[in-house]
Amino acid sequence: MSAFHPHLLDRRLGLARGVVWVVVGILILSFFRVQILGHGKYQLQSETNRLRPIPLPAPRGVIYDRNGRVLAENVPGYTVSLLPAPEANLRSTLARIASIANIDSAGIERALQRARRAPYQPALVLGDAPFTVVSALEERRVAIPGLLIQAEPKRFYPDTAVVAHLIGYVGEVTEAERASSRFAAVRLGGLVGKYGLELEYDDTLRGSEGLRFVEVSAKGQMVRDAEAAANLNPVPGKDLHTTIDLDLQRFISRIFPGGKRGAVIALNPNTGEVLALYSAPGFDPNAFVGGISAPYWRSLNESAAHPLLDRAIQARYPPGSTWKLAVAAMALKRGIVGPRSKMPIPCRGGLQYGNRYFRCWDARGHGALTLTEAIAQSCDVYFYQLGIKLGVSSLLEDANAWGFRGRTGIDLPGELPSEFPTGPEYYDRIYGPRRWTSAVALNLAIGQGENAQTLVQMVRLYQQLASDGNMRTPFVVRPAAGGAASAEHVSLDLSAEQLATLRRAMIAVVEQGTARGSRLASLSIAGKTGTAQNPHGPNHGWFIGFAPPDKPEIVVGAIVEFAREGPYVAPLVSRTIAHYLGIDDRSAAAMRVVLPSDSAPQPFQLPGTPQDTLPATPADSVLPRPPTR
Repeated sequence: MSAFHPHLLDRRLGLARGVVWVVVGILILSFFRVQILGHGKYQLQSETNRLRPIPLPAPRGVIYDRNGRVLAENVPGYTVSLLPAPEANLRSTLARIASIANIDSAGIERALQRARRAPYQPALVLGDAPFTVVSALEERRVAIPGLLIQAEPKRFYPDTAVVAHLIGYVGEVTEAERASSRFAAVRLGGLVGKYGLELEYDDTLRGSEGLRFVEVSAKGQMVRDAEAAANLNPVPGKDLHTTIDLDLQRFISRIFPGGKRGAVIALNPNTGEVLALYSAPGFDPNAFVGGISAPYWRSLNESAAHPLLDRAIQARYPPGSTWKLAVAAMALKRGIVGPRSKMPIPCRGGLQYGNRYFRCWDARGHGALTLTEAIAQSCDVYFYQLGIKLGVSSLLEDANAWGFRGRTGIDLPGELPSEFPTGPEYYDRIYGPRRWTSAVALNLAIGQGENAQTLVQMVRLYQQLASDGNMRTPFVVRPAAGGAASAEHVSLDLSAEQLATLRRAMIAVVEQGTARGSRLASLSIAGKTGTAQNPHGPNHGWFIGFAPPDKPEIVVGAIVEFAREGPYVAPLVSRTIAHYLGIDDRSAAAMRVVLPSDSAPQPFQLPGTPQDTLPATPADSVLPRPPTR
C-alpha cells in the first residue's frame, strides 16, 4: 500500500476550491445579468404574461347634411371577444357560450379564424351584441375564461335606405385591404369604410385607435384594469359636413315610384354641389354594423334588382333624347344652325337615308321645324339631318372633348366611366375599314347607338346649360380651403345668346312639348325628356330639368328603368324642383308619379303627350347597328 502524500491532497483541495469559485462566479454573473442588466426585459415578460392589451376603437366622425342634420352617427354598442388563448381552449369556450349568444357553427369558425390571423389580439365573437346577450354573459363571467365585453361606439344611420348609396356603410377590414398602403395601419378586426362617403373619406372619419391593459389570472380570466396611466386614449375621427339637403333627399325617396328601379341627382348648377343623390332600390346600411348576416347578404347579391348598385354613378344607359341638347350645342358652337334654322327635309314620320328608313317617334310627322321647335317636340328627323350636317368626326370630337367617355370626378367611389366612340377608327375596328357609313351619325344624333352615359354625366351636361356653359365637377363634400373641385376646365364654348336659345327650347319642352304633362302653374321649368331603348324589356325613361330658367338654382336629373316613356318621369323632377324652391303649387302636390305596369300590353300615354322615342320596330330599321355599304 502506497504512502499518502499530503501535497497531493492539497493539490486536489485547491482544484476543488477553484472549481467551486468558478461555478460561484458564473452564478453571480448570471444573477447579475438577469437581475440587474436584464431587469427591464424580464419585467416586461412578466407584465406581458399578466397584462393583456385591449384595442379601444375610435369613434368615427359624424356625417352631417348642409343644414347640420345627422346622416351617420355613433351610438353606444357592445362587443363580445375572447382574450388570446390556445385554439382548443377558444373552441371550448365558444361552444360553451354558443347557445347564450346565439352563435352558429359559421360564427364559431369566423371567431377562430380571427384568432388565427391575429393570435395576440382579442378574437371578436360578436360585433354588435344585444344587451340581453351581454347581460346573460356577464352573469356567467366566472365560468367563461377570457371573456371580454366592451362598450364601443356603434355606427348608426338614422335614415337607412334613404341615404344608403350616398353614405355607404362600414365593415371589418380584410387582409387584402390591409395589403394596400391606405389601410396598412388598421389592425385586423378594425372597422373601415366599405362604400359611399364612408369609404371615400375613411381617412378623415376613422380616427386613431387607443389601447388599454387588463390584468388576467393564470387561467386567463380578467381580474382588473391596469393603471389608467398605462392606457392610450383613442383619437376620434373628424366630422364630415356635406352639401346634401336631407329634407330634399327624403322628399325624393317618398315620391319615387314604388317598386321601381332608378336614380335621381340634384345639383346646384353654379357650384357643382350635390344637393341630393338617391338610388332605388336601396338597402339597410345598419345591417352591416357588427357584421352582416349571411341570409341578408345573399338576398342583396342574388336579387335581380341589384340593390347594392348605385344607379346614379354605376349604371350606364343610352341617353335617348336628352342627348339632343348636346347635339344642338355642338351645332350651335360650330355655326351650323341658329335658333330658327330648319332642315332641308321636313318631318313626315321618318327619313330615307341610303337603303335604310329611319323613323321618327311620331309616324304622323312634325313638318318643317326650327331648332327650338325640334327640341320641344323631340323630332328625330330634324336631328337625323343635324347629325349628318355635323358629321361623324365632329360628333365624336366634341363628345370626347366634353368628357362623355370618362368620369365626372364626383367624390364617391366606384363611378363608372361613360362610353362613347373615341373616333372614326373605333368603327374601323368594330366593323372593318370602309364597311360602315356616315349613317352612324343618325343614331348618335338621337342618343342611341354606341353611346351609354351615367346619370351623373348627363346631369353635368345640363349643369353647364343651366349656368355659364362651364363644367363644374359635382361634389358632396366641399373641397378644403384653397383646393378646387376640379383642376380641369371644360366649356361648351357657347355664347350667352346661344345658351339662352337652348334654355328657351327646353322651356318649350315643358310648356308645350313632350313634358307638358309635368308643367307647373306657378313655376317655369326648363328640361328635356328622353327614352332609352332597352333590349331586355320596356324602355327606360329620362328627364333632366332646371329652374328658374332665367337664373337656375337647381338642376335635377332622373332615370327610371322600365318607365317606357320619358314623359312619365318628368313629374318626379318637377315636384323635386318645386319642393326645393319652396313653391307651394297645388298642381305639383297633386301630380302623381305613377308609372305604367311592366306587364301592360301597351304603354299608357299621358293626355296630349307624345312618346319621346323611336317606336318598337325591327332592329334593322332603327339601328342599333349602323348600315354597311
